[in-house]
Amino acid sequence: MELDAQFQGMINFISYFGAGLALTALFLIIYTAITPQKEFKLIREGNVAAACSLGGALVGFIIPLSSAIMNSVDFLDMIIWGGVALVVQLIVFFILRILFRSLPAGIEKGVLSEGILLGVFSLAAGILNAACMTY
Repeated sequence: MELDAQFQGMINFISYFGAGLALTALFLIIYTAITPQKEFKLIREGNVAAACSLGGALVGFIIPLSSAIMNSVDFLDMIIWGGVALVVQLIVFFILRILFRSLPAGIEKGVLSEGILLGVFSLAAGILNAACMTY
């Protein structure tokens, strides 16, 4: 009986971890498609502002995704709340782009303050999002 429980635990781990990786890849694909700057290209060129903005958005997504994994009642529930985390991060970007019109151009130019601003707001939204998922 114990071996069956361990096997089921391993299957659950692989399922949730795989889904988490897939949701993260989906987030990165969508996020980098909707932002006007090409983050990965800029990061390869040494643009720290792009690394800060994308890094903050990624961590801002991962924190609520991990909360969804820990607090979900089943696999589908986790997928749904992971989707919510994704949408929240996209909304944060759109709001900041409206409030700070120069944000994408600033990040492309390597203006560190613009990259940090977007990264920190993304991270803050992710922490708030994760906290709200626990209720």
